[in-house]
Amino acid sequence: MYVVTIPNRASPPAVLLRESFREGGRIKNRTLANLSQWPRDKVEALRAVLRGDKLVPAGEGLEIVRALPYGHVAAALGTARRLGLDRLASGAQRQRDLILALIVARLIEPCAKLATARALDAATASTALGEVLGLGSVTANEIYAALDRLGAQQEKIEKKLAKRHLEGTTLVLYDVTSTYLEGRACPLARHGYSRDGKPMKPQIVFGVICSKEGCPIAVEVFPGNTGDPSTLASQIDKLKRRFGLSRIAIVADRGLITKARIEDELEPAGLDFITALRAPAIRALAEEGGPLQLSLFDTRDLAEIESPDYPGERLIVCRNPMLAEERARKRNELLEATERDLARIQERVRRKRNPLRGEAAIGEAVGAVLNRRKVKKHFQRTITDTEFSFTRDEATIDAEARLDGIYVLRTGLPKAELDPGAVVLAYKGLARVEQAFRSLKTVDIEVRPVFHYAEERVRAHVFLCMLAYYLEWHMRQKLAPILFDDHEPAAAKAQRTSPVAKAHVSPAARRKAGSKRTDDGLPVHSFRSLIADLATLTRNQVRLGSASTFHMLATPTQTQQRAFDLLGLRPLASL
Repeated sequence: MYVVTIPNRASPPAVLLRESFREGGRIKNRTLANLSQWPRDKVEALRAVLRGDKLVPAGEGLEIVRALPYGHVAAALGTARRLGLDRLASGAQRQRDLILALIVARLIEPCAKLATARALDAATASTALGEVLGLGSVTANEIYAALDRLGAQQEKIEKKLAKRHLEGTTLVLYDVTSTYLEGRACPLARHGYSRDGKPMKPQIVFGVICSKEGCPIAVEVFPGNTGDPSTLASQIDKLKRRFGLSRIAIVADRGLITKARIEDELEPAGLDFITALRAPAIRALAEEGGPLQLSLFDTRDLAEIESPDYPGERLIVCRNPMLAEERARKRNELLEATERDLARIQERVRRKRNPLRGEAAIGEAVGAVLNRRKVKKHFQRTITDTEFSFTRDEATIDAEARLDGIYVLRTGLPKAELDPGAVVLAYKGLARVEQAFRSLKTVDIEVRPVFHYAEERVRAHVFLCMLAYYLEWHMRQKLAPILFDDHEPAAAKAQRTSPVAKAHVSPAARRKAGSKRTDDGLPVHSFRSLIADLATLTRNQVRLGSASTFHMLATPTQTQQRAFDLLGLRPLASL
């Protein structure tokens, strides 16, 4: 017996129970029952019985053998392949797969290399990344070998990225930061100025080159006691020799591009620059009869001036009233806090029981307080063996307050190439490098602390983290509508009345920040919380009865589906 469906031209198909039999050497069929009124699931159950299938109660016999987080893997791996990250490195297919896995794993689940090996290994996997790439068994030695191979190809990979993102451009952004190491065996480990608040730990310094949009292109690691300006020479060599860029301007902070670097390195290399002047240089320009006069800002907030101290250069002077208010507030807080500490020293000197005595001892205590907040110049002090008094130096305070909110940019670029407003915006673009450092050093990529000891492996680790941020940067551009990032930069730019003024966010971004919801009602995420949300989309290994296993994807939530739509990916594509 069997069930057959017979199409009807103008009516629903007929579902019939039939049997086959042999008569006179011929096979014949006859209808036993009309099942057209039966529910579909009942008909299918009868079909299964007639086939000889073993039927079990609903839910029994279905086994989820394994469920691995998958959504974040599909999003990051799909984007990486679209960006060609799987083709940047050369070598055997497994080596390239392991390098790609390292980059994606650093983004979705940053951890030590041993933990990464366990997360990718088929037996101990904590994500579906190893399965999707078909890595099978993965050892820690393989992970380290892949890291070493990536580091060996850094120059070649950076050259490809520069060709992709810097060709035909004028401006590149450059800045440096530091991060601390565990242990003392690394030759690069040195004590220096710690930006991480870990002065007791040895550190490394690394500089990142970004496109003017903030996309990371290259990274260089230096010993931890390297001064910021000393890192510039290697970046000039990289831009000129390795990348073959002839017309380029480096945008960097005042601590990186000094007068000596301009004269000894930038000008001989034929590179232009945009940087800012330090406070003493600004005061010199603002002296009586100098080119920087406060009357310049009577009706505007920026102007271009010239000075014989900077021949052949343009000086763009800017005044931001909001910055002036902030600097005045901060200076007043520092002065008040310092006065309270000085008053305590004064009480120690004047108390009757066990007073602080001696000009040297009192001076040491006072110096420690004044140097802590860098306001020594704003106080007049009188110190003897038995007395200490202090007052504010209102003259120096007023002189400094005159220049509150004023900053001066210097550049060798001609006005025809970059007008004053564009110079200001280019310098403010350094905030994009700061964003890169925040992502690299905190919850997104977690470059710190560094546990590697070999110098080349430390360099490879930092390069790996930069490539992971390269992937994150591109994902952020696509996912901006459901992140707290501003996804309508053109609308924000239209609100800006002056390049000097504070940047605005678009109305859409303000709505997101206020309601914590997108315009279509979805929750707004940080990048890291979105990765965690996507990870709840699982890739399930399923067995039905005694049959072999197969893979089944969980149903994406509305937020997850929106993320894949923005990325232009289908989560089933790499199932």
